[in-house]
Amino acid sequence: MKKKLLALLLLASLLCAALCGCGGGSAGQTAEDGQTDGSTVPDAEPKANEITVGIAQDLDDSLDPHITVAAGTKEVMFNVFEGLVKPTPEGDLIPAVAETYEVSEDQTTYTFTLREGVRFHNGEPVEMQDVVYSLERCAGTSGEEPLIPALSAVKSIDANGNTLTITLDQPNTEFLSYLTLAILPEDYDQQDTAPVGTGPFKFVSRAAQDSIVLEKFADYWGDAAYLDKVTFKIIENGDSILMSLQSGAIDLFAHLTNTQSAQLGDDFNIEEGTMNLVQAMYLNNAEKPFDDVRVRQALCYAVDKQQIIDLAFDGYGSPIGSSMYPAFGKYFDDSLTNYYTRDIEKAKALLADAGYPDGFSMTITVPSNYSPHIDTAQVIVEQLKEIGVQAEIQLVEWGSWVEDVYGGRKFQSTVIGVDASNMTARALLERFTSDHDKNFINYNSAEYDALFQQAITAASDEEQTAFYKQMEADLTKNAANVYIQDLADLVAVRKGLTGVRFYPIYVLDLSAVRYEA
Repeated sequence: MKKKLLALLLLASLLCAALCGCGGGSAGQTAEDGQTDGSTVPDAEPKANEITVGIAQDLDDSLDPHITVAAGTKEVMFNVFEGLVKPTPEGDLIPAVAETYEVSEDQTTYTFTLREGVRFHNGEPVEMQDVVYSLERCAGTSGEEPLIPALSAVKSIDANGNTLTITLDQPNTEFLSYLTLAILPEDYDQQDTAPVGTGPFKFVSRAAQDSIVLEKFADYWGDAAYLDKVTFKIIENGDSILMSLQSGAIDLFAHLTNTQSAQLGDDFNIEEGTMNLVQAMYLNNAEKPFDDVRVRQALCYAVDKQQIIDLAFDGYGSPIGSSMYPAFGKYFDDSLTNYYTRDIEKAKALLADAGYPDGFSMTITVPSNYSPHIDTAQVIVEQLKEIGVQAEIQLVEWGSWVEDVYGGRKFQSTVIGVDASNMTARALLERFTSDHDKNFINYNSAEYDALFQQAITAASDEEQTAFYKQMEADLTKNAANVYIQDLADLVAVRKGLTGVRFYPIYVLDLSAVRYEA
């Protein structure tokens, strides 16, 4: 009876929050007479071959693709940059700046033939020295720290005409995935603010806290984008998303909640995919009381991930049990999904054994511009009360989260989604090695570190996969985090638009989006 009451209270609270977010006066809100109070009603036919896309965060870190940290920045700039190879929606890798490639049988030598006629957005042709510069910059072959640690395995980079040969010091079955890294012009020093790539869209401008503008690149080597212009409008206030869509200010918005999408009306189609993120309550393993594995395990037993999915997301979402999501296929270990099933008594016993028989207080820091993570945190707060843990949600601006939580590691816990950046298991798992600069949870396990070294030096793909799964099991058994789900991705697309494609990584590809004839 108590559980049913809790569920009803949680559901009522979430519905109330969603409904309240639609009320009140705001620019663009429809008045009772059917007119709008200050906004422009969209015409039946588009005025120009362009769209406005809503995003929940400003691109306030570096726009340099080799340095960018935020998944949201990578999501947008995917349209601007390309590597020697690029991913497809099916998860394959196909030639991009390179026209062809070959991999030796021992997987230590990668040979590429550059594509002729590829140009940067500044009009300059892509030349071999640009490719070598981009690779050496990320691999750290000149003695500096590699920007991409996985490329530290590069032994040599040799150029001969339009042929590039990369030799590794050991076999690496995942190496090709890292060659999606952006090819940049060598003699250009403004990538952080005015980026130049080779993709189907070129960067035009950025107005801080307002918008980012991309335009079709007329000299793109491949299939041209359909749209002439895309404006990304920043809407960090979750309550404003629906009004912006309904008023006609926004044509496309990804990562909506089911409650939001259900209120849109008949002007939009909802495309369904997955976000390809590991959503979890990430715990700072160096902060008390989370430096005690028993406390972390207690939280895992207290949290019911399926209840979170049902209450906050109307059943949309895929539960996970470690730092891997289902789209990674062979690397995803579904047996870990239910490693912790809700057990309040076991959770209480673990807390008592750790010296917290009456529970404790904690803070969950959440970016204020991500409604799905806020909704998840709200349900977790209620679930933790049953084991005596009093959790308080601290909402912070995205920039503060990046600086203080991700960069400064000044937090107890946080609800967020972590992406892979590219299609490798290594990208998801390496970050938790003890000395990695992205290990923002301060996980420290000698056994985990040893498994990682075995994984990256494995002689075969099967052996490497087995080591990665052991790393996932290590994170789960030691309750490094409270794992929840791979979020469903509900994308609102104004009727008349088509071409939205989902990838097994966290990107928003607009090259195929177009107005229907």
